[in-house]
Amino acid sequence: MPRKHYNPEEIIKLIRLVEIEIDRGETTGQACKHLGFTEQSYYRWRKEYGGLQINQAKRLKGLKKRMPG
Repeated sequence: MPRKHYNPEEIIKLIRLVEIEIDRGETTGQACKHLGFTEQSYYRWRKEYGGLQINQAKRLKGLKKRMPG
């Protein structure tokens, strides 16, 4: 099964959707499975993009592209 690559905007939306599902009473694992990705991905994304707004994520992505190495 090919892997899906999400852009930062999609990741932020998915993080918010998981948080909504958790508020409704689902576990983190159930919410992630329902949305089509792993719980491990959720925690990795939350660590990197957790407190960002979409425009901040775009800026972060641009900065990473300009950094050497």
